[in-house]
Amino acid sequence: MPQELIRAKRDGQPLSDAQVKAFVQGLVDGRFADAQAGAMAMAILLRGMNRTETVALTQAMTHSGRVLDWRSGPWREAVGQRPVIDKHSTGGVGDKVSLMLAPLLAACGAAVPMISGRGLGHTGGTLDKLEALPGYNTTPDDARFQQVVRAAGCAIVSASADLAPADRRLYAIRDVTATVESLPLITASILSKKLAAGLQGLVLDVKTGSGAVMPGLDDARALAQSLVEVACAAGLPAVALLTNMDSVLGTTAGNALEVQEALDFLAGRRGAGGAGGMGDVARSTVTGLDTGTPADGRDPRLLKLTLALAGECLALAGLAADAAAGRLRAAQALQDGSAAEGFARMVAGLGGPADVLQQAGLPRAPVQREVLAPHSGWLTGMDTRALGMAVVALGGGRQRPGDAVDPRVGLSHMAQVGQALAIGQPLARVHAAEAASAEAAVQAVLAACRIGEAPVHTVPMVRERVTGTT
Repeated sequence: MPQELIRAKRDGQPLSDAQVKAFVQGLVDGRFADAQAGAMAMAILLRGMNRTETVALTQAMTHSGRVLDWRSGPWREAVGQRPVIDKHSTGGVGDKVSLMLAPLLAACGAAVPMISGRGLGHTGGTLDKLEALPGYNTTPDDARFQQVVRAAGCAIVSASADLAPADRRLYAIRDVTATVESLPLITASILSKKLAAGLQGLVLDVKTGSGAVMPGLDDARALAQSLVEVACAAGLPAVALLTNMDSVLGTTAGNALEVQEALDFLAGRRGAGGAGGMGDVARSTVTGLDTGTPADGRDPRLLKLTLALAGECLALAGLAADAAAGRLRAAQALQDGSAAEGFARMVAGLGGPADVLQQAGLPRAPVQREVLAPHSGWLTGMDTRALGMAVVALGGGRQRPGDAVDPRVGLSHMAQVGQALAIGQPLARVHAAEAASAEAAVQAVLAACRIGEAPVHTVPMVRERVTGTT
């Protein structure tokens, strides 16, 4: 009975595999009412789950619906001999890495069926970004999904309704019962969808800092360890990187603006967001995670993180001897244009612009305002969460479930922490639907950016690496 399972967890008892399965089945078939599911979520938040329980919860949620099998039938035909690999980020502000990483990995020989999500709170969502492209279909049927993976090597889409349906219901309940922060529930939510996607390897980008869902380093480390250990226990090889989210990643935040920055990044050209043209990526960036200055003008932090994640993915997939060799191979795929070509094939295959690298058709905001530095100094820090919320307030995210997202709005030309500023020099450019919201965003950016009299030591892009064993 539901109340007996709730009582057991409320009293701090570990649940057996059978009890965990009963809870998950009750989420799917309705035997757990919303109030009971909320009570169980709260009990788990307050009492926790041990590793065995968390693995059982993850696996039960994975098998609550369909599990893709890329080793048989038309799914096998779509990937051939390519290893199936993916990346998951815990979310941040300006994080458009998936847009570049998926085609980059595909260009290096991997198959990347990337199941992505929408924006949540102050963080942006990959699906919202891609839907800024006219015609891009995030919900293809199986045949189209397989066709695009076969042709482009990657497809970034949303989860179908029959993938991990228990997670869909539980997450909606957690969202309104103040139980989102539960470590075992976060772990099971993320991994159940990835396991249901039939992956052979997963790299996790767990963010820490002012723009992260888990701002504290210790909390982010605990989440990374939980994700890696549970993934490996469930039979999915996984590695996690703890990465810095103390400032906007790249130079843009906002759906269409981030897509444009990703296009400029892939094509190697200087764009409206501040990204730059093609240069010697391999020699300038892959000698170390945080050394060297890219000659091509791409945002250095965005480039380092993209290549770091690519290196880990390729090593995990057996396509590189180690992460360092993987970074070199990914840098070459970026430099020779093959990653850009793969992105264009994916977009066209999913209904987007046929020549997206030249004619993306992205919408533009009618009002733009420069945010000017009020005095000279150094940009010593920023409240990155506040910047993300400024984008949401402009209409670039959802303040309530069901809100429409305005793909045009956001921030571009973001100054970087550690940068010297003269009075009147732009800190950012606001893109808005109308003048009043633009002015409010200007004030929000000014309040979020700290300008000091001396430079500060910047935190490395990649803080730590977490590994496990299957």
